[in-house]
Amino acid sequence: MVSSEYERRIAARFATFDQDGNGYIDREDFYGAAKALLEEFGVTARSDKGQALYGGAEAFWQGMAGMADRDGDQRITRQEFVNGAVKRLRDNPDRFAEIARPFLHAALDVADTDGDGAATIEEAGRVLQCLGVPEDAAGPAAATLDADGDGKVGEAEVVPAFARYFTVPE
Repeated sequence: MVSSEYERRIAARFATFDQDGNGYIDREDFYGAAKALLEEFGVTARSDKGQALYGGAEAFWQGMAGMADRDGDQRITRQEFVNGAVKRLRDNPDRFAEIARPFLHAALDVADTDGDGAATIEEAGRVLQCLGVPEDAAGPAAATLDADGDGKVGEAEVVPAFARYFTVPE
């Protein structure tokens, strides 16, 4: 039996995905996140980076819908998310990491303004703000992503951290 505390924490994660705050997660939330990232970093949607980000957003949406959209209406309600997360994310965090990877990879690529293969902590903080993390929390959160302390945030650090955040234990 899943504890109510666990369900509460998972439900709180719902707001991270519900970018427009309309009470459900849909494809537009993922596209909205992609659009916000492109605007923040001055990258056009038609560029290779822009296309990769939208492709990653679509893949992420499809993976999430496959996990949680139980009624097939192309929208994930809070309850569907909680139920999908409780069963599928906890049981298979690696699967969740894999459906998020294309989007996270492309988001880091957009944020990587110097082209060295990783985002600075400041750039990662800007990404987090675009995804709805409050400004006062984005910087500290980005700093914790820098697991090796090199001042950069790479895919090898972001993907596991993202999966851990969304697959909180009971």
